[in-house]
Amino acid sequence: MTAGRRALGSYGENLAARWYEQRDYVVVDRNWRCREGEIDLVLVRGRLVVFCEVKTRSSDAYGSPAAAVTPAKQARLRKLSLMWLNARGVVAGSLRFDVAGVVGREVTVIESAF
Repeated sequence: MTAGRRALGSYGENLAARWYEQRDYVVVDRNWRCREGEIDLVLVRGRLVVFCEVKTRSSDAYGSPAAAVTPAKQARLRKLSLMWLNARGVVAGSLRFDVAGVVGREVTVIESAF
């Protein structure tokens, strides 16, 4: 991955994290990695744990960022979420999987995306 793409991704994750924080979520993990992959954002509000995949684009010329979250990516994120819960020893009241699409300065969050 090029430095420019990394910077764009980090920018989008920062905007998405701020979106959640403005809605009383707490960011408990960012870019959590293991051998099987990465979770962009893990957030908590009460007993709800949210796993968020962030997709950032410089424009929507090639479609919405959320469209890039394929069924295979969804399945991987579900698997990673269980690994994160086990690694952190977290018992959640409920889980949710969101997709945050960032284009420019606009953040669109699809709650319970899958």
